[in-house]
Amino acid sequence: MFWYHDDLERLEKKINSLDYEPKLVFYGSSSFTQWEELTKIFEQYKPVNLGFGGSTLSACTWFFERVFENIKKPEAIIIYAGDNDLGDNRHPEEVVLFFENLLAKIRLKYEDIPCTFISIKPSISRWHLSGSIRYTNSNIKELCLKDANFHFLNIYDAMLDANGYPNEAYFIEDGLHLSEKGYELWSLKMQKNKEIFPTKISVKR
Repeated sequence: MFWYHDDLERLEKKINSLDYEPKLVFYGSSSFTQWEELTKIFEQYKPVNLGFGGSTLSACTWFFERVFENIKKPEAIIIYAGDNDLGDNRHPEEVVLFFENLLAKIRLKYEDIPCTFISIKPSISRWHLSGSIRYTNSNIKELCLKDANFHFLNIYDAMLDANGYPNEAYFIEDGLHLSEKGYELWSLKMQKNKEIFPTKISVKR
C-alpha cells in the first residue's frame, strides 16, 4: 500500500497544523477527499477531513493507527469507504471484515465514541456491482446494530432515480464521484440524522 504514503503524509501535516482539537472526524476515501465544503458545513463542530486518495476500507483499517496517532479523542467519527474495495474485486464479506476490524481499532483507542458508516453509494460506473454493494451494506448495517454507538446512514436508496438506477444528477462525468447535487444530498441526509452526532449541532445550510 505504498502508493498511499504521499496522502498519508499530507494528512499528518494537516493534523499537526490544526490549532484546535477536532471533535468530528471524517475518515475514508475520495468521496470525502473531494468534498470541499465538508468542513465548512460542520465548522461549528470543529471537524477534520481525513479522507485520502482512492482509499479502500482495507487501507483505512491498515493505516488507522498512523492517521489517528495525534488525534486525542474526537466526539464522533464518520466513515465512508468500501466502494473501492468492491471495485478492486474484493468479496463483500472481506469488506465487512475490514469494517469490523476498523471498529475494533476505534473501540480500542477511543472506547465507545459514536461511529457512523455512510452506506456505499450506487454509482453509475459500478452499477454492475450493485448486488455486491447491497449485500455489503446490508451486512454492515447488521454489524452496526450490535452496538448502540455504531450507526448506519443509508444514502443508497436516496441516490436512485424513479426507475431504480443511479440518478445521473448526483454524479460528475466519470459516473463515480459526486457532483455538487450529490454532496448536497449527502449533507441533507446527515443533517436529518442527528443520532449520528454525539450532541445536537448547528450546521450551515
